[in-house]
Amino acid sequence: MTAPAIVASVDRTRLPASRPRGDRWGPLVEGYFRAHAWIVYLFLYLPIFVVILFAFNSATVATADWEGFSFRWFGIALDDDVVQTTLANSFIIAIPNAILATAFGTMAALGLQRVGKRVRGAFDVLTYMSVIVPEIVIALATLVMFATSFDTLNKWFGIKLSLGYPTVIAAHVLFNLSLVLLLVRARLSGMDRTFVEASADLFATPWRTFVQITFPQLLPAIVAGFLLSFTFSFDDYVITTFVSGPGSSTLPLFIFGQVKRGVTPETNAVATMMLAVTMALLLVGQLVLTWQSRRAGRRSAVTMVEIVTER
Repeated sequence: MTAPAIVASVDRTRLPASRPRGDRWGPLVEGYFRAHAWIVYLFLYLPIFVVILFAFNSATVATADWEGFSFRWFGIALDDDVVQTTLANSFIIAIPNAILATAFGTMAALGLQRVGKRVRGAFDVLTYMSVIVPEIVIALATLVMFATSFDTLNKWFGIKLSLGYPTVIAAHVLFNLSLVLLLVRARLSGMDRTFVEASADLFATPWRTFVQITFPQLLPAIVAGFLLSFTFSFDDYVITTFVSGPGSSTLPLFIFGQVKRGVTPETNAVATMMLAVTMALLLVGQLVLTWQSRRAGRRSAVTMVEIVTER
């Protein structure tokens, strides 16, 4: 190859690569998606902001006009005997529901890991059906089951069973158990099984393996299931309407009854307090998960050593 040819080839290799042609529609599409995201978030959160804002309205009657900043409606709502009763009922129902749904859902998830594919597939279908089926259908079916069972038991044993706290808690557990089951099973499918196998190789008991290895890895899903169960039960309206009895009315039922007569600042104050309780629970759950992840990181290096030494 001659010298000029070599120089020409070298020069061509040093030439910058040709730039791809710019997408003229790229900025327009990106701007559209950003605007769409802002519209969606405004549609979701602007009504909540309005409710919170008008909970501090100093108006004396139901009005959409801002008349000044005041905490008076929170005091009125907290001094209302009906609000106090329904709020206490909401906690009485939501806390046992969250505990039972979390416990049963976690045990079901652990049990389904040890059955055959056909049995697991059948339970998966039933679980997804309970989530997909409309809530009003579950409420009606639960009411029919309670009414039929109570009539039969009252006739046979001469006892008097009626709708109340137990029926609401049972219906809420039935609805929320599937959510906990799905969350825990999703965590189980992505869990590192090497620690469990190593624990078995080191002759640890199944209970010790569960407490020190399986449970810490499942804790984020368990906490998430507990919070979801509590939140869904605390603000549930449809199922509670069907299966509640005298004296077991909850805060959502009270709010719906108030809205029928018009939205007042007191209603906004009650809704704001419900939102504050929910956000506080989410914050506590996040703090618990953060603390647990840090603690698990510190203990992961010594867990196997503890098992061996105590063995």
